[in-house]
Amino acid sequence: DGVGTLASNMDLSKRRADAVVAALTTKHGVAAARLSAQGAGPLAPVASNKSEDGRAKNRRVELVEQ
Repeated sequence: DGVGTLASNMDLSKRRADAVVAALTTKHGVAAARLSAQGAGPLAPVASNKSEDGRAKNRRVELVEQ
């Protein structure tokens, strides 16, 4: 979401992506070489950050085929 500084949001976004990669590799057996964690932070919102509902929708992780 857009709350906080860009630097802190980018860091949080990267840590969130790293956590998903860790879960997929350790709990679900996905090969680590198949995954790459990237943070987009507030740069790619899917909803408005003007409400809590919109901010909640922007706190997400997406899998993107490369």
